[in-house]
Order: sequence, then C-alpha cells, then structure tokens
Amino acid sequence: MADTGGAWRPPRSCEDYWGEWKHCRGLRHAFHHYYAHGALPDCGRWREDYEACRAWERHGTASAQEALCQSERARAAESQKYAPVWRLRKSPPPDWYLPLDQDKPH
Repeated sequence: MADTGGAWRPPRSCEDYWGEWKHCRGLRHAFHHYYAHGALPDCGRWREDYEACRAWERHGTASAQEALCQSERARAAESQKYAPVWRLRKSPPPDWYLPLDQDKPH
C-alpha cells in the first residue's frame, strides 16, 4: 500500500460499500424500490465505489480518492434534492390545547 501520510481515509470502509452493493442487488430491496419508484435500483455505483476503495487501499491513487469523494458528494446532494412531504411549522397551532372533534358528525 502506498503511503498517503495517514491524512485521508475513505468516507466509509470498503466492506460498507460491498454490503450496500449486496443489499441493493437483493430481491427484497429490488421489489421495494420498484414499488416505490417504478424502476429497478441502479446498484452499479456501489460496486464502482467498492472497487475505487480497494484501489485506494492497495495503491493510494489520487484518482480513486477523487472518485470516492465525488460519489459521496453526489449521494449527499441526491438525498437533499427532494422537498419534505409535510410543511414544517414554526410554532404550534393556536388551538393546540383544545380537545379533538372526534364525536362530531361530518
């Protein structure tokens, strides 16, 4: 392994990337993803990240380090691009202390 000075480590362990890839390819996850999103999951990025992580561990190459950093940045940006389903409140509603109207006919 090349000496990198100990300054940089991959964001996750290589086994984490491998585990995510195995989970992504699983039947249960594929079924859930297809149900929720209408398409099968793209698991290739996890495999590429695993291979880049192993390349960095073996040789300490800057290209493997940059590939992992870009992938993690893209993953973080992707997770924040969807707006929340519920509108967040700044304060409770003015009548929060009143009992619920469960017995009234609608």
